[in-house]
Amino acid sequence: MTIRTARPDRVQHFRPRMHCLKKLEAVVVEMQSGVKGSEQKLNVTTIPHVIIGKDIIAWITNKMKTTTEESEAFGTMLVAYGYIYPLQNHRKLVMCNDSSLYRFQTPYFWPTQKWVAEHSDYAIYLAKRNIRKKGMLEPYEQAHYNHLHEWLNHKWDFIVMQATEQYKYVNHPTERAYWIVNKPPRRTHSAMDSGLELLIDPNSDEKIPFDVYRRMNLFYQQAIMRSKVKSSVSLGALNKYVTTYKNHDPFLAPCLPSNPWLTDNDTYWTLNMRQVEVPTKMRVERWSFSLFELLSDLRGRDDFKIFLKKEFSGMGTFLAPGAPRWINIDGRTMGLTVKGLDHPHRYVLEAAQTHVFLLMKKDTFFRYLKSPVYKEIEKKALNPEPHNFSPAQLEQNAQNRSPGIHPLILWQQDEAEKAKAAAASAPVDVKALMSKLDRKK
Repeated sequence: MTIRTARPDRVQHFRPRMHCLKKLEAVVVEMQSGVKGSEQKLNVTTIPHVIIGKDIIAWITNKMKTTTEESEAFGTMLVAYGYIYPLQNHRKLVMCNDSSLYRFQTPYFWPTQKWVAEHSDYAIYLAKRNIRKKGMLEPYEQAHYNHLHEWLNHKWDFIVMQATEQYKYVNHPTERAYWIVNKPPRRTHSAMDSGLELLIDPNSDEKIPFDVYRRMNLFYQQAIMRSKVKSSVSLGALNKYVTTYKNHDPFLAPCLPSNPWLTDNDTYWTLNMRQVEVPTKMRVERWSFSLFELLSDLRGRDDFKIFLKKEFSGMGTFLAPGAPRWINIDGRTMGLTVKGLDHPHRYVLEAAQTHVFLLMKKDTFFRYLKSPVYKEIEKKALNPEPHNFSPAQLEQNAQNRSPGIHPLILWQQDEAEKAKAAAASAPVDVKALMSKLDRKK
């Protein structure tokens, strides 16, 4: 059963469970014998077994010993789930405590029948409506009809054939009520928008604020300007990614020299520690995939720094003109960054950082891959031979299993390396150094 709080700032609902729907259906079956229906003339058509909204509310109030407001909420829930459907205003799936006309839905369309609202079935229904109305569908139905016609064009002849055979024999009001519940018009009022204290008035037309239209307009403008990629291009990029990384995926390719989780031999981890003098060939090959892969590996980052120093293109640290290690960015980015420092915020340096990163990605990274620095480390890289352990050796490895290095120790080692690198790259304050020497004398 759907549960909804009365607070408009915090509304929750839960999917109905099947046993709750069974209880609802038991109430509906009892209601069919308790609420008397009659023939009603609607426009030029006489409709049998019509029930009135206030009679339903009175029966629920008397049966369940509840207030009128609670009875309206319960009746609205029955309408929202399709057990009862309105005859006069299909856009308002609510139970009104007045002379509004309703009918009980055929059990074939009840939710417990688990009849999935397929797109092809909806297309057949709209085709039948189109034949019966001679092309005069409601605007929302016409929009759905056009979309399905384009989407299901490959089997539209079959859909039209089915609609032509069925439209004279199908009980139209009950089927339409089913599709109103399962494929409702846009902004249809339903029980999901109201509770014991109604969040909307079902008897009044909803007024959409101007700010909603403004945000919708902004969203559509951004959606139109957003670049779109063809599926063939996306699939090509995915295929290229899989081809590039498949040999580096431990699920698709074996670990060299062996998988430590299977052989209890930690040589693989030792060779691929964060700071090793000579990395493996697979690790060096991964650096060439992208600048992000290179900078994500601490060993690769150190090698990249060596290349930058040799080319005198090591990026600076400071923004002020004439400062030691003055960063080299274009005038426009410099102006924006320096202006932002007047009122600093967390993203004030992002423009300069992006400029430097793109410069390295488009130019410096590819020069690094062609440089003697990368060629030398690629030549020295290790290519370990695969281990071929016998069952007896695997048993011996399990007995001699070492606990490995504690993660806290690895973290402390990394912090010490970072502190050492920061101290080595920091600018030298000559005045402080001279004063320190004078004090020693």
